[in-house]
Amino acid sequence: MLKLVATLLLSLSFLVDMAVAANSDKPNFIIIFTDDQGYGDLSSFGSKTIKTPNIDRLADEGRKFTSFMVASPVCTPSRAALLTGCYPKRVGMHQHVLFPASTKGLNPKEHTIADHLKGQGYATACFGKWHLGHHPEVLPTSNGFDTYFGIPYSNDMNHPDNKGKPQGGFAGMDILWNDPQSTLTKWKTPLFEDTKIVELPVDQRTVTRRYTQKAIDFVTEHQDGPFFVYLPHSMPHIPLYVPDEVRDPNPLNAYTNTIEHIDSEVGRLLDTLDELELSENTYVIYTTDNGPWLPFRHHGGSAGPLRDGKGTTFEGGQRVPCLMRGPGIPAGTVCNELAGTIDLLPTIASLTGKSLPKKRVIDGMDITGLLLDTTEKSPRTEFIHYTSRGDLEGIRQGDWKLLVKKPRNQRNNNQPKPPQVFLFNLHDDLGEQNNLAETHPEIVAKLKARMIEADSEITDNARSPWFLEE
Repeated sequence: MLKLVATLLLSLSFLVDMAVAANSDKPNFIIIFTDDQGYGDLSSFGSKTIKTPNIDRLADEGRKFTSFMVASPVCTPSRAALLTGCYPKRVGMHQHVLFPASTKGLNPKEHTIADHLKGQGYATACFGKWHLGHHPEVLPTSNGFDTYFGIPYSNDMNHPDNKGKPQGGFAGMDILWNDPQSTLTKWKTPLFEDTKIVELPVDQRTVTRRYTQKAIDFVTEHQDGPFFVYLPHSMPHIPLYVPDEVRDPNPLNAYTNTIEHIDSEVGRLLDTLDELELSENTYVIYTTDNGPWLPFRHHGGSAGPLRDGKGTTFEGGQRVPCLMRGPGIPAGTVCNELAGTIDLLPTIASLTGKSLPKKRVIDGMDITGLLLDTTEKSPRTEFIHYTSRGDLEGIRQGDWKLLVKKPRNQRNNNQPKPPQVFLFNLHDDLGEQNNLAETHPEIVAKLKARMIEADSEITDNARSPWFLEE
């Protein structure tokens, strides 16, 4: 009998060892997702004023994506798209951003990147800004993440009703920057651990560093098995704060100071991967949720050569910097093909060899070939543009981009105003300055028909978000 028990224990130990070995062969994933960082706010994307040597390592050691899109020009819908591989309208998260009084969130029935990886034995963690619902039923721990530490919505929002906030605008941000203690005296922004508030107000001077430290600790703890870290930084969304010891007292340098602090923290995380000998088996993806918040001037970023910024469907609002490094990605290369955050879920599924649920329709496409440089053309041939409020506004096919913008004042002398129609050739006119709508009416008609067709399918098959029961 003792011999039988010993044999069974040895067999069980062997099976456990085999499972661990199988898991160790799977790649790790880290997605670093900043907030309101512009296309022109990295040295590797042309910034002459911001130094980002650590983030630029990902370009030197991996691949730079120059035509990488987010599915919305504002926070909440953009984040929903990244995690679910869907246009926000398909998952009911398209109508602008959530606030502390909001009663909805990302439906836990959706299949997120975290769900997909957790189902394969990955340890999963979210450290940073969530903004997909602050109720326990829809926090990260209900959407595939084992653990969560971060701010549940934007760092310019107050618990519990968003009231009592300090002066806004860039002048108001100057006042806050000149008073670092204002993070504790002027704000009531909460910090969550899993589903509980653990700090109110959160000390925003230290959150970038604390998120990163949490990620470093998590990676260290789970270095022997596959892990997924989603690191959505609160910064550089206003108000801007950095640790006192690295703060530049000049508010004109606030944005640069904040990005360079993020860069230093990215460097700490990359160094940890090197020290643990995990870099060769870890995909690191760096991108941002939408373009820069330009009205905040020196507290906002730069879209570089692109037109406009956050809140708009011009390229500056939705084309974002993206760098990827990992197994099989050729170092120091550039990809100019169309891709986006909605493509990350199916791509990660492909890289892990685990198919996505067949019954759940998504909009993302597998861009593994673009990552590994095994294909010249993207499987994504079009991209649908929705406004920050979730209204259909445009489409891109190849180099052509159509925008059909409703006028702000819908009527003039009791007569409805016609929409503004823009047609751009992005290959020749990246800055969207030359409107070709009048000279190419046939292209306008074709693209308009297609964008309506695509939107109709999404609308007809849209799934419901989660709502708080009254």
